[in-house]
Amino acid sequence: MVELLLVFGLLVAVFVGFNIGGSSTGVAFGPAVGSNTISKVSAAALMTGFALLGGATVGTRVIETMGGQIVPSSQFTLLASVTVLFFVGVALLVSNLFGVPASTSMTAVGAIAGLGVASGTLDWAVMGEIVSWWLVAPIVAFWFSAVVGRYLYPHLAARIVFETEGPGTTRRERVGQFLVVAIGCYMAFSAGASNVANAVAPLVGNGAIELYPAVLLAGAAIGVGAFTIARRTLDTVGNDLTELPILAALIVETVSATIISLLSYAGIPASLAVSATMCVVGLGWGRATRTTTLADAAGAAVKGSAARSGDGGGVSVNALAADHEPADPDGGQPGEVPGIGEEDPESTTTAGDLFNPSATGRVVMLWILTPSISAVASYLVFQYAL
Repeated sequence: MVELLLVFGLLVAVFVGFNIGGSSTGVAFGPAVGSNTISKVSAAALMTGFALLGGATVGTRVIETMGGQIVPSSQFTLLASVTVLFFVGVALLVSNLFGVPASTSMTAVGAIAGLGVASGTLDWAVMGEIVSWWLVAPIVAFWFSAVVGRYLYPHLAARIVFETEGPGTTRRERVGQFLVVAIGCYMAFSAGASNVANAVAPLVGNGAIELYPAVLLAGAAIGVGAFTIARRTLDTVGNDLTELPILAALIVETVSATIISLLSYAGIPASLAVSATMCVVGLGWGRATRTTTLADAAGAAVKGSAARSGDGGGVSVNALAADHEPADPDGGQPGEVPGIGEEDPESTTTAGDLFNPSATGRVVMLWILTPSISAVASYLVFQYAL
Protein backbone atom coordinates (compact mmCIF):
# COMPACT_ATOMS: atom_id res chain seq x y z
CA MET A 1 0.00 0.00 0.00
CA VAL A 2 2.81 2.39 0.94
CA GLU A 3 4.71 1.61 -2.26
CA LEU A 4 1.57 2.13 -4.33
CA LEU A 5 0.98 5.52 -2.69
CA LEU A 6 4.58 6.53 -3.37
CA VAL A 7 4.30 5.57 -7.02
CA PHE A 8 1.04 7.50 -7.29
CA GLY A 9 2.65 10.52 -5.60
CA LEU A 10 5.58 10.45 -8.00
CA LEU A 11 3.20 10.20 -10.95
CA VAL A 12 1.22 13.22 -9.72
CA ALA A 13 4.49 15.13 -9.25
CA VAL A 14 5.47 14.30 -12.83
CA PHE A 15 2.01 15.36 -14.02
CA VAL A 16 2.38 18.74 -12.30
CA GLY A 17 5.87 19.28 -13.72
CA PHE A 18 4.72 18.19 -17.17
CA ASN A 19 1.96 20.81 -17.18
CA ILE A 20 4.31 23.49 -15.84
CA GLY A 21 6.66 22.80 -18.73
CA GLY A 22 3.80 22.93 -21.20
CA SER A 23 2.47 26.29 -20.05
CA SER A 24 5.65 28.09 -19.00
CA THR A 25 7.64 27.36 -22.16
CA GLY A 26 5.18 29.28 -24.32
CA VAL A 27 5.26 32.26 -21.98
CA ALA A 28 9.08 32.29 -21.77
CA PHE A 29 10.03 31.60 -25.38
CA GLY A 30 6.93 32.49 -27.39
CA PRO A 31 8.45 35.82 -28.52
CA ALA A 32 11.73 34.13 -29.55
CA VAL A 33 9.97 31.39 -31.51
CA GLY A 34 7.41 33.78 -33.00
CA SER A 35 10.19 36.01 -34.38
CA ASN A 36 12.02 32.94 -35.77
CA THR A 37 15.03 33.70 -33.60
CA ILE A 38 15.16 30.12 -32.28
CA SER A 39 13.33 26.90 -33.08
CA LYS A 40 10.79 25.13 -30.89
CA VAL A 41 13.31 22.39 -30.12
CA SER A 42 15.89 24.96 -29.02
CA ALA A 43 13.26 26.70 -26.90
CA ALA A 44 12.36 23.40 -25.21
CA ALA A 45 16.02 22.62 -24.54
CA LEU A 46 16.66 26.06 -23.04
CA MET A 47 13.48 25.82 -20.98
CA THR A 48 14.55 22.47 -19.55
CA GLY A 49 18.05 23.61 -18.68
CA PHE A 50 17.21 26.96 -17.12
CA ALA A 51 14.12 25.69 -15.25
CA LEU A 52 16.29 22.96 -13.75
CA LEU A 53 18.92 25.56 -12.84
CA GLY A 54 16.30 27.75 -11.17
CA GLY A 55 14.87 24.80 -9.24
CA ALA A 56 18.28 23.59 -8.10
CA THR A 57 19.38 27.01 -6.82
CA VAL A 58 16.86 29.51 -5.44
CA GLY A 59 14.03 27.01 -5.88
CA THR A 60 15.34 24.89 -3.03
CA ARG A 61 14.40 27.69 -0.62
CA VAL A 62 10.78 27.49 -1.74
CA ILE A 63 10.85 23.71 -1.33
CA GLU A 64 12.09 24.15 2.25
CA THR A 65 9.28 26.62 3.01
CA MET A 66 6.53 24.46 1.55
CA GLY A 67 8.01 21.20 2.78
CA GLY A 68 8.53 22.05 6.44
CA GLN A 69 7.93 25.67 7.47
CA ILE A 70 4.23 26.27 6.81
CA VAL A 71 3.55 23.08 8.75
CA PRO A 72 6.16 20.78 10.35
CA SER A 73 7.59 18.22 7.96
CA SER A 74 6.32 15.51 10.31
CA GLN A 75 2.78 16.29 9.13
CA PHE A 76 3.63 15.21 5.59
CA THR A 77 2.76 11.57 5.76
CA LEU A 78 2.83 9.89 2.40
CA LEU A 79 -0.97 10.04 2.18
CA ALA A 80 -1.00 13.72 3.15
CA SER A 81 1.69 14.50 0.54
CA VAL A 82 -0.25 12.76 -2.22
CA THR A 83 -3.42 14.60 -1.18
CA VAL A 84 -1.70 18.00 -1.39
CA LEU A 85 -0.28 17.15 -4.83
CA PHE A 86 -3.75 16.05 -5.89
CA PHE A 87 -5.06 19.54 -5.13
CA VAL A 88 -2.27 21.05 -7.25
CA GLY A 89 -3.28 18.78 -10.12
CA VAL A 90 -6.91 19.87 -9.74
CA ALA A 91 -5.79 23.51 -9.89
CA LEU A 92 -4.12 22.86 -13.22
CA LEU A 93 -7.33 21.24 -14.47
CA VAL A 94 -9.43 24.22 -13.34
CA SER A 95 -6.96 26.57 -14.99
CA ASN A 96 -7.27 24.73 -18.30
CA LEU A 97 -11.07 24.49 -18.15
CA PHE A 98 -11.61 28.20 -17.42
CA GLY A 99 -8.71 29.46 -19.54
CA VAL A 100 -7.32 31.38 -16.56
CA PRO A 101 -3.70 31.13 -15.37
CA ALA A 102 -4.56 29.87 -11.88
CA SER A 103 -1.61 29.76 -9.52
CA THR A 104 -0.38 26.29 -8.63
CA SER A 105 1.82 27.88 -5.92
CA MET A 106 -1.13 29.53 -4.22
CA THR A 107 -3.21 26.36 -4.52
CA ALA A 108 -0.46 24.20 -3.07
CA VAL A 109 0.03 26.59 -0.15
CA GLY A 110 -3.73 26.61 0.41
CA ALA A 111 -3.79 22.81 0.57
CA ILE A 112 -0.86 22.78 3.01
CA ALA A 113 -2.58 25.44 5.14
CA GLY A 114 -5.73 23.28 5.26
CA LEU A 115 -3.60 20.41 6.54
CA GLY A 116 -2.06 22.72 9.14
CA VAL A 117 -5.38 24.01 10.44
CA ALA A 118 -6.84 20.51 10.62
CA SER A 119 -3.84 19.24 12.58
CA GLY A 120 -3.37 22.41 14.64
CA THR A 121 0.21 22.80 13.41
CA LEU A 122 -0.06 25.72 10.98
CA ASP A 123 2.66 28.37 11.52
CA TRP A 124 0.51 31.49 11.27
CA ALA A 125 3.52 33.83 11.15
CA VAL A 126 4.96 32.10 8.08
CA MET A 127 1.52 31.91 6.48
CA GLY A 128 0.88 35.60 7.16
CA GLU A 129 4.18 36.57 5.54
CA ILE A 130 3.36 34.51 2.45
CA VAL A 131 -0.13 35.98 2.06
CA SER A 132 1.22 39.50 2.56
CA TRP A 133 3.58 39.02 -0.37
CA TRP A 134 0.72 37.60 -2.43
CA LEU A 135 -0.96 41.00 -2.02
CA VAL A 136 2.15 43.13 -2.47
CA ALA A 137 3.71 41.40 -5.49
CA PRO A 138 0.86 42.07 -7.97
CA ILE A 139 0.66 45.71 -6.85
CA VAL A 140 4.40 46.15 -7.38
CA ALA A 141 4.14 44.42 -10.76
CA PHE A 142 1.30 46.72 -11.85
CA TRP A 143 2.85 50.03 -10.80
CA PHE A 144 6.39 49.27 -11.94
CA SER A 145 5.08 48.21 -15.36
CA ALA A 146 2.79 51.26 -15.47
CA VAL A 147 5.77 53.57 -14.94
CA VAL A 148 7.70 51.75 -17.68
CA GLY A 149 4.71 52.00 -20.02
CA ARG A 150 4.19 55.71 -19.42
CA TYR A 151 7.79 56.96 -19.42
CA LEU A 152 10.09 54.39 -21.05
CA TYR A 153 8.18 52.11 -23.42
CA PRO A 154 8.03 54.39 -26.50
CA HIS A 155 11.74 55.24 -26.20
CA LEU A 156 12.66 51.56 -25.98
CA ALA A 157 10.39 50.74 -28.92
CA ALA A 158 12.08 53.42 -31.03
CA ARG A 159 15.56 52.09 -30.28
CA ILE A 160 15.24 48.30 -30.23
CA VAL A 161 14.26 46.45 -33.38
CA PHE A 162 12.88 42.91 -33.37
CA GLU A 163 13.10 41.22 -36.74
CA THR A 164 13.54 37.67 -38.00
CA GLU A 165 17.02 36.45 -38.77
CA GLY A 166 18.25 36.77 -42.30
CA PRO A 167 20.75 38.45 -44.63
CA GLY A 168 21.58 42.05 -43.84
CA THR A 169 20.61 41.85 -40.16
CA THR A 170 21.61 45.12 -38.53
CA ARG A 171 23.38 45.55 -35.21
CA ARG A 172 20.21 46.79 -33.51
CA GLU A 173 18.29 43.80 -34.84
CA ARG A 174 20.97 41.43 -33.52
CA VAL A 175 20.71 43.11 -30.11
CA GLY A 176 16.95 42.59 -30.23
CA GLN A 177 17.37 38.91 -31.10
CA PHE A 178 19.82 38.41 -28.25
CA LEU A 179 17.45 40.09 -25.78
CA VAL A 180 14.53 37.90 -26.88
CA VAL A 181 16.49 34.71 -26.12
CA ALA A 182 18.26 35.99 -22.98
CA ILE A 183 15.05 37.19 -21.33
CA GLY A 184 13.34 33.92 -22.28
CA CYS A 185 16.10 32.04 -20.41
CA TYR A 186 15.63 34.35 -17.42
CA MET A 187 11.88 33.66 -17.44
CA ALA A 188 12.57 29.91 -17.59
CA PHE A 189 14.92 30.22 -14.60
CA SER A 190 12.22 32.06 -12.66
CA ALA A 191 9.58 29.49 -13.61
CA GLY A 192 11.78 26.69 -12.32
CA ALA A 193 12.59 28.58 -9.12
CA SER A 194 8.94 29.14 -8.26
CA ASN A 195 7.26 26.03 -9.64
CA VAL A 196 9.53 23.06 -8.92
CA ALA A 197 8.38 23.18 -5.29
CA ASN A 198 4.76 22.78 -6.40
CA ALA A 199 5.58 19.39 -7.87
CA VAL A 200 7.79 17.88 -5.17
CA ALA A 201 7.78 19.86 -1.89
CA PRO A 202 5.39 17.55 0.02
CA LEU A 203 7.35 14.46 -1.02
CA VAL A 204 10.61 16.11 0.06
CA GLY A 205 8.98 17.18 3.32
CA ASN A 206 8.09 13.63 4.32
CA GLY A 207 11.45 12.22 3.23
CA ALA A 208 10.00 10.06 0.47
CA ILE A 209 12.56 11.56 -1.92
CA GLU A 210 15.70 13.59 -1.32
CA LEU A 211 15.93 17.26 -2.28
CA TYR A 212 18.08 17.20 -5.40
CA PRO A 213 16.70 13.96 -6.85
CA ALA A 214 13.27 15.60 -6.42
CA VAL A 215 14.44 18.72 -8.24
CA LEU A 216 15.83 16.52 -11.01
CA LEU A 217 12.52 14.65 -11.27
CA ALA A 218 10.55 17.90 -11.50
CA GLY A 219 13.02 19.37 -13.98
CA ALA A 220 12.80 16.29 -16.18
CA ALA A 221 8.99 16.45 -16.10
CA ILE A 222 9.11 20.14 -17.05
CA GLY A 223 11.40 19.18 -19.92
CA VAL A 224 9.01 16.53 -21.20
CA GLY A 225 6.22 19.10 -21.17
CA ALA A 226 8.46 21.61 -22.94
CA PHE A 227 9.26 19.18 -25.76
CA THR A 228 5.67 17.97 -26.22
CA ILE A 229 2.56 19.97 -25.27
CA ALA A 230 4.49 23.26 -25.20
CA ARG A 231 4.65 23.22 -29.00
CA ARG A 232 1.02 24.36 -29.07
CA THR A 233 1.52 27.11 -26.51
CA LEU A 234 4.59 28.27 -28.42
CA ASP A 235 2.42 28.60 -31.52
CA THR A 236 -0.25 30.49 -29.60
CA VAL A 237 2.04 32.93 -27.81
CA GLY A 238 4.58 33.23 -30.59
CA ASN A 239 2.05 34.07 -33.29
CA ASP A 240 -0.29 36.26 -31.20
CA LEU A 241 1.98 39.29 -31.12
CA THR A 242 -0.43 41.88 -32.54
CA GLU A 243 -2.07 42.38 -29.16
CA LEU A 244 1.18 42.14 -27.22
CA PRO A 245 4.24 43.25 -29.23
CA ILE A 246 7.55 41.51 -28.66
CA LEU A 247 8.96 44.44 -26.69
CA ALA A 248 5.93 44.52 -24.39
CA ALA A 249 6.16 40.76 -23.86
CA LEU A 250 9.82 41.06 -22.92
CA ILE A 251 9.14 43.85 -20.44
CA VAL A 252 6.40 41.75 -18.85
CA GLU A 253 8.72 38.75 -18.67
CA THR A 254 11.60 40.73 -17.16
CA VAL A 255 9.53 42.45 -14.47
CA SER A 256 7.51 39.39 -13.46
CA ALA A 257 10.54 37.07 -13.51
CA THR A 258 12.52 39.47 -11.33
CA ILE A 259 9.73 39.73 -8.76
CA ILE A 260 9.29 35.97 -8.56
CA SER A 261 13.03 35.24 -8.51
CA LEU A 262 13.50 37.62 -5.56
CA LEU A 263 10.55 36.09 -3.70
CA SER A 264 11.84 32.58 -4.43
CA TYR A 265 15.24 33.55 -3.05
CA ALA A 266 13.44 34.64 0.11
CA GLY A 267 11.64 31.28 0.21
CA ILE A 268 8.22 32.77 -0.59
CA PRO A 269 6.04 30.62 -2.90
CA ALA A 270 4.35 33.09 -5.25
CA SER A 271 2.58 33.06 -8.59
CA LEU A 272 4.46 33.88 -11.77
CA ALA A 273 1.16 33.89 -13.68
CA VAL A 274 -0.42 36.48 -11.37
CA SER A 275 2.58 38.81 -11.51
CA ALA A 276 2.88 38.50 -15.30
CA THR A 277 -0.81 39.25 -15.80
CA MET A 278 -0.64 42.35 -13.61
CA CYS A 279 2.44 43.45 -15.56
CA VAL A 280 0.42 43.28 -18.78
CA VAL A 281 -2.39 45.33 -17.24
CA GLY A 282 0.02 47.87 -15.74
CA LEU A 283 2.07 48.25 -18.91
CA GLY A 284 -1.06 48.76 -21.01
CA TRP A 285 -2.52 51.27 -18.57
CA GLY A 286 0.74 53.20 -18.31
CA ARG A 287 1.14 53.24 -22.09
CA ALA A 288 -2.38 54.59 -22.49
CA THR A 289 -1.86 57.43 -20.02
CA ARG A 290 0.78 59.02 -22.28
CA THR A 291 -2.06 60.84 -24.02
CA THR A 292 -2.51 63.06 -20.98
CA THR A 293 -0.15 64.94 -18.65
CA LEU A 294 -0.43 64.64 -14.89
CA ALA A 295 -1.36 68.34 -14.72
CA ASP A 296 -4.22 67.86 -17.20
CA ALA A 297 -5.47 64.77 -15.39
CA ALA A 298 -5.34 66.55 -12.03
CA GLY A 299 -7.12 69.57 -13.47
CA ALA A 300 -9.86 67.41 -14.93
CA ALA A 301 -10.26 65.65 -11.60
CA VAL A 302 -10.63 68.97 -9.77
CA LYS A 303 -13.21 70.17 -12.29
CA GLY A 304 -15.04 66.86 -12.08
CA SER A 305 -14.78 66.27 -15.83
CA ALA A 306 -12.76 63.90 -17.94
CA ALA A 307 -9.81 65.22 -19.90
CA ARG A 308 -10.30 64.93 -23.61
CA SER A 309 -8.20 63.61 -26.43
CA GLY A 310 -6.54 66.46 -28.21
CA ASP A 311 -6.44 68.48 -24.97
CA GLY A 312 -3.76 66.15 -23.70
CA GLY A 313 -6.42 63.87 -22.22
CA GLY A 314 -8.47 60.87 -23.18
CA VAL A 315 -6.84 57.96 -21.40
CA SER A 316 -7.54 54.80 -23.33
CA VAL A 317 -6.94 51.32 -21.95
CA ASN A 318 -6.39 49.74 -25.38
CA ALA A 319 -2.79 50.70 -25.15
CA LEU A 320 -0.09 48.38 -26.41
CA ALA A 321 -0.67 48.23 -30.11
CA ALA A 322 2.22 48.83 -32.43
CA ASP A 323 5.75 49.60 -31.39
CA HIS A 324 7.14 52.94 -32.56
CA GLU A 325 8.88 52.54 -35.88
CA PRO A 326 12.53 53.62 -36.04
CA ALA A 327 13.20 56.51 -38.38
CA ASP A 328 15.97 54.55 -40.07
CA PRO A 329 14.94 50.97 -40.88
CA ASP A 330 18.59 50.05 -41.52
CA GLY A 331 19.45 50.54 -37.88
CA GLY A 332 20.42 54.20 -37.76
CA GLN A 333 19.03 56.83 -35.43
CA PRO A 334 15.71 56.05 -33.73
CA GLY A 335 12.60 58.01 -34.59
CA GLU A 336 11.38 60.91 -32.51
CA VAL A 337 9.10 59.94 -29.64
CA PRO A 338 6.16 62.28 -28.91
CA GLY A 339 6.15 63.81 -25.45
CA ILE A 340 3.60 62.92 -22.81
CA GLY A 341 0.35 64.69 -23.63
CA GLU A 342 1.38 65.04 -27.30
CA GLU A 343 0.90 61.45 -28.40
CA ASP A 344 -1.95 60.65 -30.76
CA PRO A 345 -4.48 58.51 -28.88
CA GLU A 346 -5.02 56.49 -32.05
CA SER A 347 -1.43 55.25 -31.84
CA THR A 348 -2.20 53.48 -28.57
CA THR A 349 -5.58 52.01 -29.45
CA THR A 350 -5.05 49.83 -32.50
CA ALA A 351 -4.64 46.62 -30.56
CA GLY A 352 -7.10 44.48 -28.62
CA ASP A 353 -8.31 45.54 -25.22
CA LEU A 354 -5.53 44.67 -22.78
CA PHE A 355 -7.51 45.70 -19.74
CA ASN A 356 -10.99 44.34 -20.04
CA PRO A 357 -12.58 45.04 -16.64
CA SER A 358 -14.92 42.05 -16.73
CA ALA A 359 -12.19 39.65 -17.84
CA THR A 360 -9.77 41.04 -15.27
CA GLY A 361 -12.42 40.70 -12.58
CA ARG A 362 -12.98 37.06 -13.52
CA VAL A 363 -9.25 36.37 -13.37
CA VAL A 364 -8.82 38.06 -9.97
CA MET A 365 -11.88 36.25 -8.61
CA LEU A 366 -10.42 32.88 -9.60
CA TRP A 367 -7.06 33.85 -8.08
CA ILE A 368 -8.87 34.35 -4.80
CA LEU A 369 -11.21 31.37 -5.12
CA THR A 370 -8.65 28.76 -6.19
CA PRO A 371 -6.42 28.83 -3.07
CA SER A 372 -9.46 29.44 -0.86
CA ILE A 373 -11.29 26.39 -2.19
CA SER A 374 -8.06 24.40 -1.96
CA ALA A 375 -7.60 25.38 1.70
CA VAL A 376 -11.22 24.65 2.68
CA ALA A 377 -11.36 21.35 0.80
CA SER A 378 -8.01 20.31 2.22
CA TYR A 379 -9.17 21.12 5.75
CA LEU A 380 -12.34 19.09 5.32
CA VAL A 381 -10.44 16.13 3.88
CA PHE A 382 -7.78 16.09 6.60
CA GLN A 383 -10.24 16.83 9.40
CA TYR A 384 -12.93 14.32 8.55
CA ALA A 385 -11.64 11.84 5.99
CA LEU A 386 -7.99 11.16 6.85
